[in-house]
Amino acid sequence: MIEPKQKLSRRNAEGSSLRTRGIYLLPNLFTSAALFSGFYAIVQAMNGNFEYAAIAVFIAMVLDGLDGRVARMTNTQSAFGAEYDSLSDMVSFGVAPALILYVWALKPLGKLGWIAAFIYCACAALRLARFNTKLDDEYQDKRYFQGLPSPAAAALLAGFVWVSYEYGVSGRDVFFGVLKWKWMAWAITVFAGASMVSDLRYYSGKDINLKASVPFFVILGVVLALVLISYSPPEVLFLVMVVYALSGYVMWLRQKLKASK
Repeated sequence: MIEPKQKLSRRNAEGSSLRTRGIYLLPNLFTSAALFSGFYAIVQAMNGNFEYAAIAVFIAMVLDGLDGRVARMTNTQSAFGAEYDSLSDMVSFGVAPALILYVWALKPLGKLGWIAAFIYCACAALRLARFNTKLDDEYQDKRYFQGLPSPAAAALLAGFVWVSYEYGVSGRDVFFGVLKWKWMAWAITVFAGASMVSDLRYYSGKDINLKASVPFFVILGVVLALVLISYSPPEVLFLVMVVYALSGYVMWLRQKLKASK
């Protein structure tokens, strides 16, 4: 027969175990929303609604940036959340962009088309796996990412599709009467994939303290950036992604030039 105190102790132990196995709701809601956006992008691409598909990828990128910050601000980080976020990223920033580009422009290229899409998808998986294995590396400089982050790579592809749609250019149109647009799509897909698995450094923004005071011109710059984005979202967002994707190569070139002096 179990004594009352033993029953109470067992009940407390079981309750503690259940709490340990539980998950935090708030940050995982953002992750679930990001996953939904990635899935929605795939559905819209299959239905030929490429503008909606591209916009959904950008929404997933915003939500992905929020879930980690919300978890840190509310002290609700967990191993489950980290794994769930990584799986969500694979769908939203690995599978979705590859499928969007394949259906939009790469399919007529035959084997070269689906190979380019697979290269991007595989590179996204490798990029996420490498990122997860280095989370606890205390010697890694947290100010920089190693390789182009998968959300930025996905936004680069989605921005390319969105800008093209905005100007009435399909994935199979001719560019300047010589180069077909599908080859541009092929090149940018392979470029994004290769950049993700490279050793190039990209600024992470993790050293930005949102609680710290800033000069007035910083707030003014943020307001102007929001105005520009609202005025012409496809062009501005795509330009930002292009600049960011090239920044790693520029940084690498500068280091090479300094080393050669």
